[in-house]
Formats: sequence, C-alpha cells, structure tokens
Amino acid sequence: MKRSFLNIFAVAAIGLAVVSCKNSNETKTTEAEVVAVPEATAQKYTVLTDASTIEWKGSKPAGTHFGTINLESGVLNVLENEIQSGTFLIDMTSIEVNDLEGDKKASLEAHLKGTAEGQEDHFFNVAKFPTGAFEVTGVTTDAEGKMMLSGNLALKGKKNNITFPVSLTTNGDDLTLTSESFNIDRTKWSVNYSSKTVFGDLGDKFVNDEIELKIVVKAKKA
Repeated sequence: MKRSFLNIFAVAAIGLAVVSCKNSNETKTTEAEVVAVPEATAQKYTVLTDASTIEWKGSKPAGTHFGTINLESGVLNVLENEIQSGTFLIDMTSIEVNDLEGDKKASLEAHLKGTAEGQEDHFFNVAKFPTGAFEVTGVTTDAEGKMMLSGNLALKGKKNNITFPVSLTTNGDDLTLTSESFNIDRTKWSVNYSSKTVFGDLGDKFVNDEIELKIVVKAKKA
C-alpha cells in the first residue's frame, strides 16, 4: 500500500513538472494595443533580412516538425540600449520545413502555406495572406530582470498582442535581438486546422494548438 502511494505520488510529481515546463514559456496573449512611438533621439536600425530568422516548431501525437520563416523587412528604434519601437514584416510565403526532405518536405510546406489544392485555409493561406507583421507596443522587465518585449502580431488578418522574453546586444553599428523560445496559441489567429479545442471529434488525429517560436533579428544602424 505504501509503495502504491509512493508510485502515485511520483507520477503526480512528474506530471506537475511537465506542466510547469510547458507553462514556463507560454506567451501572454491579449487584444491589440497602441503601437509604441520612439523619442526623436532614438537610433534607427534597419533589419538585415538575410541574417534574421524566425524558427518554428509544431507537434502532434505522431511527432514534431520544425523549420523557419523569413522576415521581409523591418526597423528598430533604440535609445540607450532600450527598444523604443519597431515594425517587422513577415514573409509567410517563405515557410520552410527543415526536418523533412524531398516530396515529404514539399508536401508539408504546401500544407502549411495552403498552396495545395483543397487545403487553402488549412493553416496560413499565404495566397490570401502573404505577409504577417509584428509592431512593438512596449518593453518591460519581469521579476527575474528579463527584458519582456510586447507587440501586436498580425497573421491571417487577425491581430493580437503578445509578450515574450528577449535580449538585446549592440556592437558598433550592429544590433542583435534574440528571443527565448516561446509559444503562441495558433487558434487566436484563426489557424484552426485539426485543433482539438476547436473540433471535438478528432481522437488522436489532432495538431497541438501551440506553436513554439524563437526569433533572431540582425540589424544595422540606418
């Protein structure tokens, strides 16, 4: 009896640990907010799109896929090593899958982009919504001293405000903005394909609502 109780306790503890790990990088999502305006003395940086990237990761019971999305353009305004404002355009037509090759890679990319016949609105429907955007609305510091970047993320014609941890470094005329990994709930942007919170009869044929993202932005003084 004692051993059974200990086993149950151990399973419960592991479960709590898994939940804690999952929740630790969940992103606060709220309604869109007013875009930040820089001070006149802020330094403008232009994003180097060839050196910047958004890494993504999605999962389902059968496994995980990951890849990248490119930035189309962007600017950051910085004053005394603090972000004042910024706007980034995201090239949704550049969605790439990096864990597959050949026909499987091409098939999943077409599925995510919605370019396959009959799958136009399964995920991102890039023919209709080729560009996403992120607009900085503010920067705060959390209890651990981390810089928290807030901004309006626009995808598929929907806009929500998200907040996630970032670090900022400068070296001469060069700037690097790097986020920690964070999750967004895709259904907040009407990306509902095979979501078990939207559709109730999927069994184990669902795709998790959470998309994990990590952002690296390289920029140079304008």
